[in-house]
Amino acid sequence: MDLSLLSKRMFNLGSESAFEVLEKAKKLEAEGKNIIHFEIGEPDFDTPRNIIEAGKTALDEGYTHYTAAQGYLPLREAVTQYALEYKNIKTNPEEVVIVPGGKPIMFYTMTALINPGDEVIYPSPGFPIYESLIRFYGGIPVPLAIREENDFRLDVEELKSKLTTKTKLLLINSPANPTGGVLSEEDIDEIANVLIGKNIFVLSDEIYDRMIYDGSTKSIASIPEMKEWTIVLDGFSKTYAMTGWRLGYGIMNKTLAQKVTDLMINTNSCTAAFAQVAGIEALTGPQHAVDEMKSEFFNRREIIVDGLNGIKGFKCIKSPGAFYAFPNIKDTGMRSSELSDYLMNHAGVAVLSGSSFGAFGEGYLRFSYATSTENIKIALKRIDEAMKKL
Repeated sequence: MDLSLLSKRMFNLGSESAFEVLEKAKKLEAEGKNIIHFEIGEPDFDTPRNIIEAGKTALDEGYTHYTAAQGYLPLREAVTQYALEYKNIKTNPEEVVIVPGGKPIMFYTMTALINPGDEVIYPSPGFPIYESLIRFYGGIPVPLAIREENDFRLDVEELKSKLTTKTKLLLINSPANPTGGVLSEEDIDEIANVLIGKNIFVLSDEIYDRMIYDGSTKSIASIPEMKEWTIVLDGFSKTYAMTGWRLGYGIMNKTLAQKVTDLMINTNSCTAAFAQVAGIEALTGPQHAVDEMKSEFFNRREIIVDGLNGIKGFKCIKSPGAFYAFPNIKDTGMRSSELSDYLMNHAGVAVLSGSSFGAFGEGYLRFSYATSTENIKIALKRIDEAMKKL
């Protein structure tokens, strides 16, 4: 096919390097090479049994048809109770939209808000789909450096310097991918104080907010003056190990929720009915599986960060959230992409280059420690041996 036949916007659309690296790793595995995977940000736990049973029962009971495009009302009601308990957000079902995964909330938010030339401030390093979608809609990406010396939290003074009359949207992510950094409650208050009265929306990506090991954070939507201007993105993939169920939601003002529902009608019609019923069980049922998963991730964090700090050229802080280690590898003298390729081919360890998360990620690697402690220990030994050969 002649690529010139495609729309111009398609050439602004980026990708997610985790899946590209996974494909490379699978090819090496097909050739007989043993690869330990740290590239995919997916919990290695099974979906809790009570949620699976709820989904199976829903199928047996006939939840195989359309639901309301905005989402099954009992699930939206469950989200409002969950948001109050875990995020201190006072909302109602009219402000909740159920979508197939977390990414649609990014997509629909940008669709609804961004005009060509609007400026969007986003974290760098940060989830690569942020910048991809900004460019797709003709927005102007404005990267905000997330620096190690600030514990991978954004600098509020630097945020102020990025604001202009063209700023339409700010993206925040806490706990963050790829760094694991967490915005403190004080950070959130300061961000809100900067934005109040400026007619700037915030897309708050809170997909990892149940995975905080040290300290605490809060949702900017819990601040009354910011609620009308905030779109909360959350879902079930990380907290409940439900990546394959494709179930997420957004919380936003009623007017925007109606427009996002229109986008659902025009794209997906609705989210799978049986998955929504399972989502009710996830939010309202026992939470011990979440606590157990979090405890295991904490233990893995201790092992991988201590291990990385024992390898020549690696320096790694213990980030307080998510399940990512983001070591500084500048002392190796290698670029991020060069070292990630080297570890794949010579150590059998698949990691992501920090530069794949934006320009400010150069000099780092991302390890998703959503794998067994045994795999982590084997990988650390392999990396150490491979680095000694350089």
